[in-house]
This record gives sequence, structure tokens and C-alpha cells, in this order.
Amino acid sequence: MEEKCALPQKKGLSDLIKNEDWLAVWIGFLLIALALASQQWKLLDLTKVTPSFKWATDSQIESRTENWAVTADALVKDAEGREEMGTVKRLNALKETLAKKDRGEILKAAEKVSPIGGLPGALAKEIAGHSKGVPGNIFTWDNISRSIQIGVVFLIIATVGLVLMGGVPLGKFIIGFPIIFLLAWFSRFLAGNAIPVDWGFEYVVFCLIVGLLISNTVGVPEWLMPAVRTEYYIKSGLVILGAGILFFEILQGGALGIIQGVLVVAAVWYFCFWLATKILKVDDDFAAMLSSGVAICGVSAAIATCGAIEGDKKKLSYVASLVLIVAVPMMVIEPWVIKYFGIPELVGGAWIGGTLDTSGSVVAAGALVGEAAMKTGVIVKFSQNVLIGVAAFVLSILWTVKKGAATGQKATVGIIWERFPKFVLGFIVASTVFSFMLHIDTVSATKGILGELRTWWFALAFMSIGLETNFGDIARMEGGRPALAFITAQAFNVVWTLILAYLLFGGYIFPIPDIR
Repeated sequence: MEEKCALPQKKGLSDLIKNEDWLAVWIGFLLIALALASQQWKLLDLTKVTPSFKWATDSQIESRTENWAVTADALVKDAEGREEMGTVKRLNALKETLAKKDRGEILKAAEKVSPIGGLPGALAKEIAGHSKGVPGNIFTWDNISRSIQIGVVFLIIATVGLVLMGGVPLGKFIIGFPIIFLLAWFSRFLAGNAIPVDWGFEYVVFCLIVGLLISNTVGVPEWLMPAVRTEYYIKSGLVILGAGILFFEILQGGALGIIQGVLVVAAVWYFCFWLATKILKVDDDFAAMLSSGVAICGVSAAIATCGAIEGDKKKLSYVASLVLIVAVPMMVIEPWVIKYFGIPELVGGAWIGGTLDTSGSVVAAGALVGEAAMKTGVIVKFSQNVLIGVAAFVLSILWTVKKGAATGQKATVGIIWERFPKFVLGFIVASTVFSFMLHIDTVSATKGILGELRTWWFALAFMSIGLETNFGDIARMEGGRPALAFITAQAFNVVWTLILAYLLFGGYIFPIPDIR
């Protein structure tokens, strides 16, 4: 029996506090409001709320010093050519400490280079980030207590929301939630090591892997399942994500990022849907989730689509797992291809931003190419993220009309409104407020804590996806045809996006944008 993504709609004002989508909006707004209030009235020192997960062993630091020194040497020569002698002096001091391989001295020297900005600053921040990440610091009471405080706040807020929604065994949820949170914490700890950080393997990958290992080996006990709530967690995180989608950042790349985003989403979505439904005979609901996952921005878009079309949650878990499994090799291969074939940096960044499915993976892969590539990739990715709301709105209308034609029920505005995923409205409102109504200093001051809160919601969601996913069920689901549709569409996405990136960012149609 299918379990639908959207809960049965409740009529009247009670819908505002009993519908999961609306609850996600209120949870997201509440956490945003708390962050803004803490910043405005200094209720909390927001710099002391976020726990640290980055760590590297001494041997990992030593193994990186040679490559760092080579990079620093190239930057010294560049700075000498520009006659920036202050930069030269600081970089040479950093090179000397790298040769000594003393972790403490390396950190001090890197922190003196960081304020310079540009490529020297980026290198210094990378070195400092690894150098200060002593493994023992992760397990200090100060650092652990920060995670505990966030976990307690999340438990209270999530429990209140479930009380309002009703129909949830609260006792089992309250017992199970700390277990899910602890597993998410462990996954973030694994992802914080220098090796996955360097390669861009984000916490979401580790959350999924840990969850999959548990669900496909020892299994998930029945008493834990009420705390495994993928949509509840990720919808709340998506509302907070809106606060990080700033229109002025998107417009830094001019209209080019938006044009590419629209052309990628439209072409890839249609190709995947056509391939899945017409050639491979996948059902329309499944095809829509696959298409949104590959064309827009991965799991987040698939979940928004699932809510808009009232899709099957098992199929959503399938799509989510597939998105991350396919994304991992792309994060490594694309930067290598860009360097090997000499693809221009801005073109490579636009390619990465249009094909990788999470902002973190775009930043990591782009950084392997260069700072300009990283910035271009982020601009393109943000442009595509904005289209989550547009896609959800369009699909809610199309599926309402489609099902109305099958049942004879007229597709009224009211029915379309009921089907539309309300958490997308929260995403749009948060983006609008942070883009146009708040001072840039306020936005900057709250960026860190809101990013941390969003990360925790997503970590809980991806852990839940892993715990809900059974490889046997996936292997049997429609004979592997959905996976074939997704992988083929992703291959089309890679080629189509690279062509667009060359045309838009390579100077063939428009002047090359000034992104450095």
C-alpha cells in the first residue's frame, strides 16, 4: 500500500496548525525569528552556538604541507608580479612554517594570510581550518554541549509540532529522536575529517550511508520508526534554506545564471519525464520525482514534487538514494575533466553548478578548480534552487488538472491551493525577507547559525531516508527502469549543461562576466 507524501488535507483554520507543510513553515519561521532576535538584542552569542566538526590528524596535516607549499609558491610569484610585497612577505612566512610542519605555527601563519582575501586568503582559510581541527576538540564539553543544546531545542519544537498535528505516538518519538540525532551527529563527525572535506563528500552522504547500513543489516526497530520522519525534517530545513537564497547574490552573475538555470531545468526535466514514461514505461508520479531530482536540485526538489503530486514515499526514498549515489562520483570527476581538457574556469564553474545537486558539493568541486569557478557554480546553483517553488506550483496545477480529468472533478483554485506544498511558500517568504527587507549586516550576522540549523534538519532528514530505504525494495522497484531513466537523464544533463555553460559563460553570445 502506498504511503502518500502529503497528509490528508484538513479544512478551515485548523489546517494551519495540523498540516505538516504549515507546521514546517512555522518551525522554520520560529527558528529564523529566534536567530534574528538573538542577533538584534544580543540574547545569545551566535558564534558560540555552532559546534565544530572539522578535524584532521597530525599526519594528515603533514601529508598536505607539500601541496600547500607548492600552491603558496605560485601565489608568491603572482603577488611579486603585482608588486604586492605585503602579501609576498606573509606567504613566504607561511611557506617557512609549512616546511617545519609544526601545526601550531602553521595555524598562526595561515591566520595572518587569511585577511588578504582572494586566492591567498582562500588557501590560508583552508590551511587554518584543517590546522585548528584537532580531533580532541570535537569531544570537549564546550563543543558537545552545543550539539546537545540544539538537539534539545529541536526535540521540543518537533514534539510540539507533532502534538498539534496529531496521530503520532509521541512517547516513541521522544525516545527515538535522540537516537536519530546521535546518528546524525556521528555522520557529521565522519564528514568533518580532512579527507572527505577535501574531496567534497558532504555530511548528507555519510548520513545516507550510515542509515542504509543500519536498515540493510541489523534493521530498524519498530519503536524507532516514529522518529524517522524524512519530510517533516527536510521541509523545516527548506524553509530555513530560503534565508540563504539571496537575489542580489544570484544577480552577481547577471541574467546568465538565471538563463542557464531555466534552460537546464526545462530541457532536462522534460527529457527525463519523456524517457521515463514513454520509453521505459515508468508511472507518471515516479517520473515526475525523478525528473525534478535530476533537473533542479536533487532531493529537495524531489520532496517538493512529491508533496505537489501526492506521490509515494517509498518512491521518494528511492529517488533520494539515487540522487546521492550518482552525485558522489560526479563531484570528483567533473573538476578533473575541467582541468584535463582545459575548460575555462567560469565555464567549468557554471557546469558544476548546473549538474551537482547540493550547494556544498558545488562549493567543494568548484574550489578544486578555482575561486572564480566556485563563485560561478554557486550563482548557477542558487538560480536553480529558486526554481523549486516554480516547479512545485506548476506541478500542483498540472497534476490537479490531470487527476481531475480522470475523476471528473473540476480543477478549481481551491483544489490547486490544497495540493500546493505550503512549505514552499515559507521558502519564498524567507528568501524575500532576507533579500530585500533586512540589512546586509543582519543577514551576514545570522548566516552562520541559520546554516547550522538548516544543516541539522537536513542531517536528520537524510538519516531518515537511509533508515527507510531497503536495497531489496529498490532492486525490485519496477525492474530498475527508474534508475536507468535517472542515470540516462543525468548523462544528458551533463552534456546539455556543458554546452549552455560554454555558450553563456564562454563569451560566445554574451561578454564573459566579471567573476573573480
